[in-house]
Amino acid sequence: MKNDNEATNSLSRRSLLGQAVGAAGILSALESAGQANAQAPPAAAARGGARVRDSFDFGWKFLKGDAPGAQQPDFADANWKDVDLPHDFSIEGPFSQDAPARGQGGFLPTGVGWYRKHFNIPESYRGRKVSAEFDGVYQLSEVWINGQYLGKRPYGYSSFDYDLSPHLKYGGDNVIAVKADNSHQPNCRWYSGSGIYRHTWLVVTNNVHVAHWGTFVTTPQVDMGSATVQIKTRIQNEAQTAAECRITSTVLDQDGIPAVGAQVSESKSIPPNGEYEFVQQIKIDQPNLWSLETPYLYKVRTSLMDQGSDSYDTVFGIRRAEFDVDRGFLLNGKHVRLNGVCVHRRRFGRRGGAGARLGATARDLEGCGRQLHSDRSQSLCAGVSGPVRQIGLHGDE
Repeated sequence: MKNDNEATNSLSRRSLLGQAVGAAGILSALESAGQANAQAPPAAAARGGARVRDSFDFGWKFLKGDAPGAQQPDFADANWKDVDLPHDFSIEGPFSQDAPARGQGGFLPTGVGWYRKHFNIPESYRGRKVSAEFDGVYQLSEVWINGQYLGKRPYGYSSFDYDLSPHLKYGGDNVIAVKADNSHQPNCRWYSGSGIYRHTWLVVTNNVHVAHWGTFVTTPQVDMGSATVQIKTRIQNEAQTAAECRITSTVLDQDGIPAVGAQVSESKSIPPNGEYEFVQQIKIDQPNLWSLETPYLYKVRTSLMDQGSDSYDTVFGIRRAEFDVDRGFLLNGKHVRLNGVCVHRRRFGRRGGAGARLGATARDLEGCGRQLHSDRSQSLCAGVSGPVRQIGLHGDE
């Protein structure tokens, strides 16, 4: 992430957000099914280039209230407010005892808000898949690109993405518009906030690529002497012709050094607009086990070869978790006492809105001994990658 104010010595909200985006990227790697690697195999350039995942958070325009026609590219938004994401328009107030969201909504306003962003797409991206990923919009979001309707997402706590490729102006100006409607109140038991309250990303892949959240890494057998790592990888072919593909999976240690030899899959023909799941198993001798004292993390690097090209990293930990009727919960054979709290996002209404989370959550994790009552804790504490994608997916931090 580039800081727009690198030339100055003073900290600004934009620079602080830039640092937060970097921290969020690290957390996402732990909580998601995988994070795209910045490096691609050498053959990638010949087949369209490396995967790109850039922050899409900066340079948005915002209007509180409805704005019929705001999805059109030439809509006049010069007087709209300049905002960076994440953004919560409820926290701006004013407070009112008559607020439709009532006490659980912090007596703050909700309603409708519009977001617009102008951005350029280089000509070199033509022929590739360009997507916009939204980590969370509360709620009833609708999205348009250059006036073309992409879809609606009623639920406010789900991540989603849209393919922008068919409607982009390559080498020119593009406009994405998002409408968030949180006017149907009350609709939540805690403070939800309103708007694009989580990060956004611009993702570019080749037409044959690792699917969105397309890896799932587990460790079905673990002991002190060895561990079996099972890797499931979904490959999508969004091209018009069939593609012969193989994948190479390499387990890297904490220093980026291969922990064991790479495993190459057999070749599979994936039909146009089809998908195939590769399943591989890799044995690691004398693994470094994940524990509360030493939270050691490995990484699987998935490389797509032949008529596809992609590189994708998945962070995971190796540990053995057991529940025993006499000894309780055992982590790697050692008894661990489970402590937890239910921490909903409503608290952030008092800390700067639904967009202000990372520092407070880190402090709470430190105080709770890493074990919280949330989907997030399952990823952090167990050290296993999986379908858990974002902090607070179900409203819990």
